[in-house]
Amino acid sequence: MIEIICAIVFVIIVIIIGKVEKSKFQFCNIKMDEAENNIGLLLEKKEEILKKTKPIIKKELKLKEFLEGLDTTEENHLKKNEILRNVSNELFKTLEENEKLMKSEKLISLIKQLNYNEDDLIGTIKFYNDTVVSYNQLVNSFPANLVAIFSRYKKKEFYKHEKREPFEILNEQEEA
Repeated sequence: MIEIICAIVFVIIVIIIGKVEKSKFQFCNIKMDEAENNIGLLLEKKEEILKKTKPIIKKELKLKEFLEGLDTTEENHLKKNEILRNVSNELFKTLEENEKLMKSEKLISLIKQLNYNEDDLIGTIKFYNDTVVSYNQLVNSFPANLVAIFSRYKKKEFYKHEKREPFEILNEQEEA
């Protein structure tokens, strides 16, 4: 009789622990989904701002091609972030090499918007990556790893994102 009671208590404890661990995964998934949605919106905004800078610079520098990597239909946010970061780097390199571009108030306004967007994006990516750390720790730690196996939860990828300093010419113009 005691063995049956111990077995029932053990099963109840396992079920409770399983439910607690599953709720931890669900909480992380909710946080990651929310961050992913916000990242998607910020990436769309970044792409929109970059597309607005493209004709201004092409016209000013009389270029036939500029920011060609911007014409992408990438849906994966990890890859899209990488593509847009490379396009942004190309833009800022062009701006550094051609200071005359900074005479355009519209372009300056777009660069400021891009810098604000970048700050928001970095914060949202940091939140996502912090949540992924918690999630991946659950996937690897006992007893949560048992729930991960049965629920088919896999490790998640991080966003790679280096913080870029705001464009320096803007700072110099604001000080003057």
